[in-house]
Amino acid sequence: MTYLLEKSMALRERFNEQLREAMRAKDQRRVSTLRMVLAALKDKDIAARTETSREGVPDDEVLSLLAKMIKQREESAAAFESGGRAELAASERAEIGIIREFMPKQMSPEEARAAAQSVIAELGASSMKDMGKVMAALKERYAGQMDFSRASGTVKELLNAK
Repeated sequence: MTYLLEKSMALRERFNEQLREAMRAKDQRRVSTLRMVLAALKDKDIAARTETSREGVPDDEVLSLLAKMIKQREESAAAFESGGRAELAASERAEIGIIREFMPKQMSPEEARAAAQSVIAELGASSMKDMGKVMAALKERYAGQMDFSRASGTVKELLNAK
């Protein structure tokens, strides 16, 4: 657990350092995007607080938050493009690029399939009843590296083939 907190703090420090650099460079797009990420992270930290714990959320949840933010922006960009608002779509895509800098390298579909096969074999999953366990293990091990909506389809396919 300590490792996750240290790693999480390093990611938070990286956000703050990048924000300071963007402010020095007067890069308004980057400043606003990083402030938005830090605000969302702070909201998540506040929601996760308990009577006994005031610690921030771990890295896997931070990465999940970043993935969610990217997905929201992709959907917005598509909506803007279909509405003929190319400048707003470009703005959303610029934000996606900034947020992706903090994400680990994304797995290719082949790598994701191999990871799913490995976890299924390791857990001895044999039916759709085991899907929850498989997805939980994938999320724990590959947070931020895998598109879990696609992985879900792959896991279903693999479990139905058994």
